[in-house]
Amino acid sequence: MGGAADSPAGSPRGEAAHWFDLRTVPATHWKNGGGTTRELVCWPPGAGNEAFGWRVSVARIAAPGPFSAFMGVDRQIMLLDGDGVTLHGEQAELCHTLQQRWQPWGFAGEQPLHSRLIGGPSTDFNLMLRRGQWQGRMQVVHDTATVGATGAGLCMVLQGQWAVLGGEAARMLQPGQGLWWHGPMGARVLQPLQPLSPEVANPHPFAPDERPALVWVDVVALNSSSKSPSALIQ
Repeated sequence: MGGAADSPAGSPRGEAAHWFDLRTVPATHWKNGGGTTRELVCWPPGAGNEAFGWRVSVARIAAPGPFSAFMGVDRQIMLLDGDGVTLHGEQAELCHTLQQRWQPWGFAGEQPLHSRLIGGPSTDFNLMLRRGQWQGRMQVVHDTATVGATGAGLCMVLQGQWAVLGGEAARMLQPGQGLWWHGPMGARVLQPLQPLSPEVANPHPFAPDERPALVWVDVVALNSSSKSPSALIQ
């Protein structure tokens, strides 16, 4: 996925479209040894946990343990692969069961949560938004979508092959590949290639069914005149 306009995940300001492949994004091990995180984007570049505006990552939970606290941050999480986890509060009460793939769940980053594995390790997709500064959402898309005309965001293929039309040249994305953008970059059309046979779909760990799918995150700065996330889908 080379090219002069390409930039890796987490790259600094420059070309508006940044392309990534999850397989090549470095994994950072958690301090408690319970898992790893692959950061796809942290905006603005170089911002730490106390200063980022929005952040998207993929985490692998390999052992039970507490979630890190993020004060003043709204979080959304979605199971990608594995048996899932149960999330418990301070008094060990059940807050949520993250077991159904591709179903986002939102919670406050300062909410004390402890995860317990339902079976083996699980992989989840995470969106974090600085409360009062950014708003946004994640969703799973199965049909042609137009992205990048307003706001910022990220798309990652979950299943199937997707053509990206627009920009300097057309591209083809496979599962785990995608792009992010930090501001309006000119519309890109993401189009699934169909049909997707069961022989292709079923072996893939992200897939609960046979439809082409990608996860789409759209975010907007609250001081921006851009449209709200609910108005970004075309």
